[in-house]
Amino acid sequence: MSIKDAYTRWSETYDVDPNRTRDLDAEVTREWLGGRRFRSILEIGCGTGKNTAFLTTVADRVTAVDFSPGMLQQAEAKAEASGFADRVEFGAVDVAKPWPFAAAQYDLLVCNLVLEHIADLRFVFAEATRCLLPRGEFFACELHPFRQYEGTVANFSRNGETTTVAAFVHHLSAFWQAAAASGFALTRFDERWHGDDAGRPPRLAAFLLRLRSE
Repeated sequence: MSIKDAYTRWSETYDVDPNRTRDLDAEVTREWLGGRRFRSILEIGCGTGKNTAFLTTVADRVTAVDFSPGMLQQAEAKAEASGFADRVEFGAVDVAKPWPFAAAQYDLLVCNLVLEHIADLRFVFAEATRCLLPRGEFFACELHPFRQYEGTVANFSRNGETTTVAAFVHHLSAFWQAAAASGFALTRFDERWHGDDAGRPPRLAAFLLRLRSE
């Protein structure tokens, strides 16, 4: 099953399935970005809008995209039900292909639990550089590769059948190298554990990057 089809199938239960990684990701995102203010945010791989509602509270405008029709449908329904639909523009975009956004229009790019499903990190960072304003920032919170080394993958169960979502292992050095090649400098990095992760490798790798000035 393709990544796109897997997430569309998962979209029906994604928000209610037990998922420590999803919950910790939301906690880290709010901790790092809460209290700040942005003019414009581009959220790639928004999924069901699990973080989109929060992003609309720290930005004047949010563009949230995903390539799964099911995920986008859930996100749009959530926005209507929760009253933030007027502060976000949703779109169907495959971020592994050229992005349909004009250059230099966002001051923050947000990416949560997405890059494990992207084969070419350098392409994503290059597109991010093109779309961000000068000194723009890139926030990412991703499944830690140490977990992937153990065999952890995104997965869900339906009617007793477990579906795993195809993923690529990117070492931490691969993130830094791809970011640096596109003009980013690392400004913050952290490894995070869920409260139930005692004795295990970190669950998430979170980093904040900023475009270097010329």
